[in-house]
Amino acid sequence: MASVGGVPCWVSLMAPDQRAAEDFYGPVLSWTFVSSDAGPDARIATVDGQPVAGINQLTAGAGPEAERWTVYFHVEDADVVAERISERGATVAVGPLRTGGGRSVIAADRWGAPFGLWQGDGPASWWVGSGPAPAWLQLHTSDAFAAAVFYGEIFDWMEDPSHGVTYEEQYDEIVVRVDGHPVAGLRGGALESPPDPGIRPRWEPYFRVPDLDAAVSAVEREGGTVATPPREGPLGRTATLRDPKGASFCLLST
Repeated sequence: MASVGGVPCWVSLMAPDQRAAEDFYGPVLSWTFVSSDAGPDARIATVDGQPVAGINQLTAGAGPEAERWTVYFHVEDADVVAERISERGATVAVGPLRTGGGRSVIAADRWGAPFGLWQGDGPASWWVGSGPAPAWLQLHTSDAFAAAVFYGEIFDWMEDPSHGVTYEEQYDEIVVRVDGHPVAGLRGGALESPPDPGIRPRWEPYFRVPDLDAAVSAVEREGGTVATPPREGPLGRTATLRDPKGASFCLLST
C-alpha cells in the first residue's frame, strides 16, 4: 500500500472508560491489548500479535456520549493539512501535537464527523483490507458529494494518481481507492432509517469476524446493542452495532 497523503493509516476508539472498552471489545472480537508508545493512556488492540486498532482514554469532562471510533489519515505535513481544514470551515479540535514518534491532529469535517491526521511512521502491516486491520471504512454524512470534495481538497486526492475517488453503483456510494484497492466509502442522505436526530455524521470501521451471528450475540451479551441486524450488502454479510457507550462499528463476515 502506498505511503502517500490521505491514505487511511489507523483507527482508534476514544473511550471515557478505557478498561470498560477493553472488557467489551476483547470478548467480542478476540482482541488482546498491549501498551502503546503514544502515551500512558494509549493501548493497542492486537490479533495474533498484529495491531488492529487503538484504544485511547478520553480526558475527564468529555461527556458520556463522547465515545467514538476515529479514522486517521496519513499526511506528509500536519500543519498544512490542518490549515486546509480550517480554511474550509471545518474544525481542528486538537493539535498538531507531537506524540509517539509522530504528530497528530483531531478534527471534524464540515458536517461534524470526527477524523484524525497522523504525520509519521505507522504499523507496516496495517492497511485497510489487509490482515486484522479493518476491512472497510464508511463515512455516514448528509451530503456525500460535498464531503468527497472536502476530503479530496484537504488530502489532494484529485492530484495524486495513486488515488481514485469515484461513484460506483456496486457500492451505491462514493468510493475511495488507494493503488486501485477500495478502502472507504462516503454515503450521503438520512443517517438512519427512520431518521434519528440523535445520530450524527461519523466514520465507522468494519471488522472481520469468522462467525457474524456469534459475534452479534457476543455484542448483546457484553452490553452492546444491534443497530442493524445481519444482512447481505455490497461488501457481503454485515451488521452495525453499538458498544455499551454508544460508539458505532460494523462487523463483516469472512
